[in-house]
Amino acid sequence: MQEIRFHGRGGQGAVTSAELIAIAAINTGNSAQAFPSFGPERRGAPVVAFCRVDDKKINIRAKVYNPDVVIVLDPGLVELLDPSEGMKDGGVLIINTKKGPDSAGKIRNSSIRIATVDANKIASEELGRVIVNTTMIGAFIKATGIISIDDIREPLMERFGAKLGAKNLKALERAYNEVVIKE
Repeated sequence: MQEIRFHGRGGQGAVTSAELIAIAAINTGNSAQAFPSFGPERRGAPVVAFCRVDDKKINIRAKVYNPDVVIVLDPGLVELLDPSEGMKDGGVLIINTKKGPDSAGKIRNSSIRIATVDANKIASEELGRVIVNTTMIGAFIKATGIISIDDIREPLMERFGAKLGAKNLKALERAYNEVVIKE
């Protein structure tokens, strides 16, 4: 089973990212679940979302405490928390930042891989807004291989429609190509 934790702020699309990945995984014949965890709902407040993907039925209903993958949508959160907390050895931490993997912040877990992408820049250029959810999915796909771009295409187009879906797909593909992964 692959367990994924998303750290973001309200309005950035962490919950939508988890849902899109789960839908894509289900469409490929896997089992998946996605759910959020947040306090008072407001734009800008910290949000954590979770996703699980497995080739068999998933019976766990708890939060993800020991993720294989962590995705950080807001680079400022790296200074507020250790996103690598609880990560499994060999996991991958994907951060939205202008910095490279060697300068990604205070990461205490040295047994993980770090991937970085400037999702803010990509989203701004491709979408005209700094909403990085689908952009970060592109980096996730490249760093993990859990799903493919072909797998996410249909759920993305259904969620956003033809015009906005095409823009989101372009941002996703750019992030896939621009993410830097430190092994």
